[in-house]
Order: sequence, then structure tokens, then C-alpha cells
Amino acid sequence: MTTISTRLRWSLFAVLCLAGVFNAMDRPIIAILKPDMMADFGWTESDFGDLAAVTQFSAAFAFLVTGWLVDRLGVNRSMHVGAAAWSFAAIAHGWATTTVQVVAARVGLGATEAVQTPLTIKTVASIFEPDRRSFALGIATFLASIGTIAMPFVIPGLSEAFGWRGALVFGGIGGLLSLVAWVILARGVNFTVEAPTDAAQRSDVDHGGYGPILANRRTWGIVIAKALSDMTWWFINFWLADYYRKEFGLSTLELAIPLAIAFAGSGLGALLAGWGSSKLLGMGWSVNRVRKTVMLTSALIVLPLPLVLQLDSFWPVAVMMGVVMAGHQGFSLSIFSTITDVVPNAKVARVTAFGAFMGNMGGVAISLVVGRVLDAGFGYMPIFLFAAISYLLAFSWFQLMLPRIERNEGALGSVAS
Repeated sequence: MTTISTRLRWSLFAVLCLAGVFNAMDRPIIAILKPDMMADFGWTESDFGDLAAVTQFSAAFAFLVTGWLVDRLGVNRSMHVGAAAWSFAAIAHGWATTTVQVVAARVGLGATEAVQTPLTIKTVASIFEPDRRSFALGIATFLASIGTIAMPFVIPGLSEAFGWRGALVFGGIGGLLSLVAWVILARGVNFTVEAPTDAAQRSDVDHGGYGPILANRRTWGIVIAKALSDMTWWFINFWLADYYRKEFGLSTLELAIPLAIAFAGSGLGALLAGWGSSKLLGMGWSVNRVRKTVMLTSALIVLPLPLVLQLDSFWPVAVMMGVVMAGHQGFSLSIFSTITDVVPNAKVARVTAFGAFMGNMGGVAISLVVGRVLDAGFGYMPIFLFAAISYLLAFSWFQLMLPRIERNEGALGSVAS
């Protein structure tokens, strides 16, 4: 088994996270740029919801390819192909002057950005020991949240100076710079985890298609839970800025602090859940107990969400949305950590990608529904009520399909010392 130094391992991880920051920024940017884009093209609320849905739809189906691609190409080559592709797709927005061109750029971006999630999970599974993976995933999610925290402060300024197209190009340039740093650091590193020598475990190691994955009960427990919980995540990402504008009359510049609070909650929730999970595992808690305790706690945190509609004061609403985002990330991190627990390393990217596919399909559904609910005059209450219970529904399904989580020996390998 190849060994890399602790310093190099964390350096590679830092660059991966930097790429994740720019990747995470690219899709939600349009929530901030929404008024400018709608004014430019004369879109309705449903038109914007359809654009969000198209982006989600392209990303969803791309995950079915990117998961296989990452398992096939491995960590290093997947980083080269993936980061270059989504960076250029983001830059392509600079030439979009019609609705059709915007849609094409968004489809390209959604499809190519789908590399990042399976790549991140597979990299963590490859270079970190099992009990450290939750903490590493928490750090990765926290750092990705830094990008979304910075967006409300940075993007309006970029839009003011370079237009909304220039703001979208910014993320692509950042992605290319992170790729250059990765190429320099990863030279000569072998990210391949050795296959188990035991014949029974070796049967789990393959680079094939999705057949064996779809036939596994655990896969469906993971991906349906992901779909249900991600509906709320994508609803908040695409519509929170709009909610603040309509309910509190905030301008694009005034959105900076409340959106930063929401995404700070997201990052802190991931960091706390990751640290807490690794700490509890170190104290001797079983994997099953740790994952499900964090998931249930996270689901209960989201439950009071509809109360924000009863609050007249803006700042308590902003804080509560931050708490809700923290709950989401704690839940999501436990799902991804479960993948590294129960899935053999050679299949990690495909299971992760299929989960992300289902999560994005949830995003497609919620984007289509929200635009039409708002155009029909029903307001946000029906959506907030569903969002509040979505995590408990996801947890119940997860418990039904995975009554006990136990680590698969084929998932334990690591190239790190």
C-alpha cells in the first residue's frame, strides 16, 4: 500500500477543498443574480424555477456518468478532467446573450460540476483512515461553505463591476487556479487503494457499471434518504434570497449578511457533525449509533422551520435559517460517511454519484414545484411545512433500509499513513 506523508495528504486535501469552494459557488450564484438576469431576459418566477430545474436535471443525470468515471479514472485523473471541464463551463457564461445560451451554459455547468462530489468522497476514502473520514468530510463541507458565505459580499461587487456574466466567470477562473495547484502537488502520488486479498472481499472490487449497486438494499436506503433531504437543501439554495427580498424588502447588497449567516450555519453544522462523529467513534461508540444519532439530531433541528413565517423580526429568522442549514449538513455528512463505511472503495464514487443523482432529482422536483406554488399565490408556507418533515421522512426510510450499519472490510483501505 502506497504511503504519503501527513503534510502532503493535508495539502492535497486543502487543494481539493479549494476546488470545492469554487465548485459550490457556481450554481447558487444565480440566486443572488436573479433580479439582474430576470430583468435582462424578462423571465417570470416560473421561468427562473425552470432554469434552476434544468441545471439540477443536467447535474442529476451527469452524476450517473461521473460516478463511473471517477471509479474508472481514479482520483488524480478525475481531478484533471473534472476541474478543467466545469471551470470552462462556468467561463462560458461570459458569452451568453440569449436565454437559450444561458440554458446551454447552465446545462454544461450542472453536468460538469457533478464530478466534484464523487471525487471528494472517493479522495477522502482513499487518503484518510476510517475514523478520520467524518472529520475530513466536515472540514471539506465547511470550507465549501466559505465560498457560499463569501458570495453575498463578493458577487454583488463583481456584478456591479463586470455584470452578472462576469460574476459567473469568476468561479471558473478560481477552479482553473486550484487545478494548477493540484497538478503540482499530486505529481508522483499513487491514490490507488490495494484490493483485498480475501476472495469474498475481492468480488466486491470492480470498475463495472451500476448493476451491482442498484441491486443492493443499502444503496436504496442511502439514495432515497438523500433525495428527500436534498429537496430542502436546494429549495433554500435557490429561493432563500427571493424569500428575503419579498418578505423583508432587502436589496441585493442587503442580502449579504443574512445569506452569510445561513451558509455559516451550514459550514459550522458540517464541521461540528464531522468532529463530533469522529470524537464519538474514538470514544468507542459503534458506527451505527454515531451515524444515526447525528442524523436524528439533525432532523429534529430542522423541524421548527415553519416558525420563521410567524416571526416579525428579521434577525431571528436569519439565525433560524442558519440553524436549519446546520441541520441539513449534519444529516448529509452522515449519509456520505455511511457510504465510506459500508461501500467497498472501488464502488464509492458510483454510490456517491447515484446518491447525488437522486438528491439533484429532488432538487429538480422542488424547483418546479416552488415556482408554480408562488405563481399561484400560495406563498412559502406549503414548502416550509414539507421542508420541516423531509429529514424525519428521510431518517425513517434510512432506518428501515439500513437497520444496522457495519463497516465493510473492503471500505477500510487508505493510502495514508
